[in-house]
Amino acid sequence: MKTEAKNSNSRSTKIYFAADVHLGLCAGTDASEREIAFVKWLDKIKTDAEAVFLLGDIFDFWFEYKYVVPRGFVRVLGKITELTDKGIPVHFFTGNHDMWTFDYLQNETGMIIHKKPFETTLYGKSFFLAHGDGLGKDEKSYMLLKNIFSCRFFQRIFAFLHPRTGIGIAKMWSKHSRLSKGLSETFNENTDILLAFAKQKLNEKHVDFFVFGHRHTPLQLRLPNDSLFTIAGEWINGREYAVFDGENLTMQKF
Repeated sequence: MKTEAKNSNSRSTKIYFAADVHLGLCAGTDASEREIAFVKWLDKIKTDAEAVFLLGDIFDFWFEYKYVVPRGFVRVLGKITELTDKGIPVHFFTGNHDMWTFDYLQNETGMIIHKKPFETTLYGKSFFLAHGDGLGKDEKSYMLLKNIFSCRFFQRIFAFLHPRTGIGIAKMWSKHSRLSKGLSETFNENTDILLAFAKQKLNEKHVDFFVFGHRHTPLQLRLPNDSLFTIAGEWINGREYAVFDGENLTMQKF
């Protein structure tokens, strides 16, 4: 599936990318301050955004029961709804921390939900977009866990837990998972799975821009045939994002 943003010779509109905000995580910067900063960023970019891509782990934990969703995030959801009401497409990619997204965010905020990598054309350039977990030769233990979490049967079992119990357990697990890896990560160009995946993808077809989250390390690397590999950064401490003006994809900090 491909979509193409409207052509703009004056480049008065831009495409924005952000990932790994981890709303609700009580680590790093203050969780409420992080949410307020993210809302201010959304409010700032609404003036010239052609589209917004949220590349996973926007929430540190998210699970939609039939009649219950996690408490909080009202400012964020309201601001996103304001953008979509203005006709600005907001694409939400499920990450490894907020994969249990069903229809609430789509129905209530108008976001476009992506549970898989998404290839698209923006201003005439090809993009490969994904959170990044599970791509390439990821760890077998992680892939097993991801398959369990993605299984509808196990999701239904979890849904039988009272939200106070289920969400409480999940938030503790999520925080432990994040802290065990560190709030920031060291990128190794020789061993990184996402970078290896992008290089393999280029053997199959040309992609102008790869944009991922997941790694928590803001960076850009030039690949063969003028392709660009980008990690969109994180908001636990850094508040980085990427912006595309129709020609160049650059990293910025809010």
